[in-house]
Amino acid sequence: MKASTVLLIAIPVLLVLAGLLAVATTISRQRSSTGSLGREARKADRSEAGAAVATIDESEAARARAGEARQSLEPAGAGKPVLSAAGGLIRFGEAPADPETLGVNRRQFFNRSIVGAQSLAWGGFSVAMIAFLWPSLSGGFGGKVRAGNRQDILGEIAEKKQPFYVPEARAYINPYPEAALGRAKEAYSETVLPGLEAGLIAIFQKCVHLGCRVPWCQTSQWFECPCHGSKYNRVGEKKGGPAPRGLDQFPIEVSGDTVTIDTGTVVQGLAIGVETTGQEAEGPSCV
Repeated sequence: MKASTVLLIAIPVLLVLAGLLAVATTISRQRSSTGSLGREARKADRSEAGAAVATIDESEAARARAGEARQSLEPAGAGKPVLSAAGGLIRFGEAPADPETLGVNRRQFFNRSIVGAQSLAWGGFSVAMIAFLWPSLSGGFGGKVRAGNRQDILGEIAEKKQPFYVPEARAYINPYPEAALGRAKEAYSETVLPGLEAGLIAIFQKCVHLGCRVPWCQTSQWFECPCHGSKYNRVGEKKGGPAPRGLDQFPIEVSGDTVTIDTGTVVQGLAIGVETTGQEAEGPSCV
């Protein structure tokens, strides 16, 4: 599965999980803050409420009479606000704010602040992870890496008798023989054929067995993995060891004389037994 497909699936899943976490946290905090009354407590509350009704009715009439008497004696400026014992302003004729209502508002504020902070944290983490996984579109591994001048690359390979290594692409460049192009068209992916026709092949440095970096053996002129002994010929076709196939490749673009490796596209190596060049070991193995 391609990296872009994985990201298209992973991003919505992460966002949905973050939303569910935020909703669950809000509900949990609201339940824990408000709490719930037991059966006995509710029964006691109902009995106390019934007993208090009569007292409230009697006291209401007395307060009404006292209020009427007080209004007749109040001066003209009696409508001005005064400070309550709690320090808040109270106007005559207005009921004071319910402390419980104020407490709920504070709880809601803190709950929303916590949920907002968690959402920001999850959002930042998601963005950082996406930025890490998203393939680079220009430069660096995961994008298109400029390897250099074609003639210079071929000249260095011929002089040192070893592949041209491009560290930014994590890949080796080796020449591909023109005489093998007929067999290559039957075995290789169309994605890498333009590079082969230009006389070059870009080989991923990672062993397809367990992912070790495969070095070049100068004596055998093969790639030989030091971890478990897998061996590949000059163009990465499997020659021995536990590897399940040949080394993977990257497409090569040759524009003018500039060679560019597309590391955003990994082409699976050839199956076991498929060889196009017939190159055998040219000396002792290193592994």
